[in-house]
Order: sequence, then C-alpha cells, then structure tokens
Amino acid sequence: MRAGGASVGVGEVLAGHRALAAVPPSAARAAHRATRCSCRADLRACDAAWARLLAAAGGPGGDRAGAPEDEILDDLVRTARMALPRVGVPPAEAPASPPPPPPGAGEPLPAAWSPEELLLDKDFSTYSAAERALARVLLERLARRSARRRSRRTRPSGRRGEVPDLRATIRASLRHDGEPIDRRWRTPGSRPRPLVLVVDVSGSMAPYARMLLQYVQAAVAARRPVEAFALGTRLTRITRELRGRDPDRALARAAEAIVDLGGGTRIGEALGVLNRVHGRRLGRGSVEVILSDGWDRGDPEELGVEMARLRRTAHRLVWLNPLAADPAYAPLTRGMQAALPHTDDLLAGNSIASLEALAELMESIT
Repeated sequence: MRAGGASVGVGEVLAGHRALAAVPPSAARAAHRATRCSCRADLRACDAAWARLLAAAGGPGGDRAGAPEDEILDDLVRTARMALPRVGVPPAEAPASPPPPPPGAGEPLPAAWSPEELLLDKDFSTYSAAERALARVLLERLARRSARRRSRRTRPSGRRGEVPDLRATIRASLRHDGEPIDRRWRTPGSRPRPLVLVVDVSGSMAPYARMLLQYVQAAVAARRPVEAFALGTRLTRITRELRGRDPDRALARAAEAIVDLGGGTRIGEALGVLNRVHGRRLGRGSVEVILSDGWDRGDPEELGVEMARLRRTAHRLVWLNPLAADPAYAPLTRGMQAALPHTDDLLAGNSIASLEALAELMESIT
C-alpha cells in the first residue's frame, strides 16, 4: 500500500494486526480496509495490494495454486498471528507472570519506523519510484500551508474589538426587549497572500526538478492565488497547465509546454520577462520563491538588476537552492553572488524537510 502511495503509518499497521487477531479469515480484507484506509485513494491501493497478496499466495505462481480463498486467508491470518508479538502487540493469551529479563539487560523497546520520517531528510536525487509516490502525499500537505495577510473584510469575534457588529448587537437585543446588553464585535480577517513559484528546469537541476514540479503542482491545485513559472533559457508560465485534480496529467501538460526542459539557464533574462510581462498579474505583496541552483549563463549584472526590481514589488523573496543543503556551501557562482544581496531568505530545496522549512517560513509571514 505504501508503494501505491497510501499513507500507512505505524498506528495503522498495529491496528490492522489487532484486527486480524480478532476476526475470522473471511473478514480479513474488510479489517484491512477499515484500519488502514483513510481516503478513497487508500482504498484503491489496498485493493491492489490485496489482489497481489492473494496472487502470490494462491495464484498460478504461488505455493497454494488452485486452493480456495478461505484456506489461503486462513494460512495468511495464522502466519500474521504468529508474528503479532514481534511488532509490539500482545498475544491472545499472555502469560500471567512474564519471565524476568536477564541481568544487565535494559528495558525492551518496540522498534518502529515510518517511511514518511525516512523521506524527510532524504535527497530528492536519490528517490525511487515508490518513494516519489509516497512523497506526493507529503507535498500535498505542505502545499496547503501558505502565508496570510490582513484582509479588509471583518469576521465575528468573541472578544471586545474596535469594530462593533451592529447587526449582531441588534439581533441579540431582541432577547432583552431591545436593550443592547450583549454587544457584539468584529475583528479584521485574513486571506492567503499571493504566491509566485519559479522553478529551474535546466540540465543542472534535473535531479531535483521533477520533485519540485510536483510541489509546485500541488500548490497550484491546493489554493487560488498561485502563479507558477518554469525557468530555463526562457520563462514559461505553466499555471494553467498545472491545474486539475490529476497530478500526472498536469505534469505531462507542463512538460509539453516547457520547450527548454533540460537545457541551459538565463535567470536574468527570465526574471526580466517576469517583471515586465507578468508584473501586473503578480501584483504587489506576494511571496516570490525561486527554486534554482544559481548556475547562470547570462549576465550577472542583469540578474542583479532584475532581482532588485523583483524585490521592490514582492513582500518576501525566498531562494531555494539544493546546493545549500551542504554545510560547507558557499555562493561562489556569479549568479548567486549577484542574487543574494536582494534575497530575504536562502533555504535548501533538496528534501521534504527543506520544503517544510519553507512552509513554516510562509506561515510566519504576516
């Protein structure tokens, strides 16, 4: 199920083991679906994994070829019950007094791990296909977190504020013969701050561009005020291509729209197009995020000028560089040296943990 993209943690695994110990073999599939599935996508992954399990145990290539399904399930459940004590679940009939531990031995602790925790600090360039499918769920969670700003619209408040809610106060006064005893107040609300994501798709970013594009697609699909651009030898707006519920089709449409995928990089010229052609669409007060390693074939002075102009219109300018994950990293390239003076934050963009740091940074922006 994890290989199919389902989010199955240690708690779901232990709950499934307890369910197997409590139900007959005929209800094993229903027990798995009830304890290890939290959404419709998990149900599809569970059914596919269940079909592969039965095929391996009793299919043409299995040891029980031609056996009835009940007998196959009985053997599988019996094997699972034998393995229950090894995963921290007590057996059905625990001994009244467990034997004392040998002298010098510490208190045994159950060993548990989660694939999501293993993926947090793992570099994107070393991901397998199954890990990319599992990371998609984590990226969708991170994409929902965004920066917010104060809105002109107000909302009801339970505390005394500066803006009285006249309509609610009059409505509450009807309970007291028209006397405004219970005064109601409103407080300024908040709304998502616009987000602009510019991802480098040049050849030097090939090990990271695929995962970063997945994050960008999840951000575009999760909320409205998001603009996405692909940066190479030219700038390509891919916001419309990345919209939709199916991420695979959205990424395929974006790949067709990017004509310079895997080519060179001219960051200064691309940012110039961003400032002059798309500046009105971006507006002011947005969070600008550039995901690039900083390798640039263009003029560094032009990059510095365009970064300064972009910084004047943006509320926060963040640069994600996968090379910055190395503690010994130093901005030696001319492109990064020209861009850093106009950058508010420099983060590593090589792992889920670095994108989580970006989400925490955006949530702290007001």
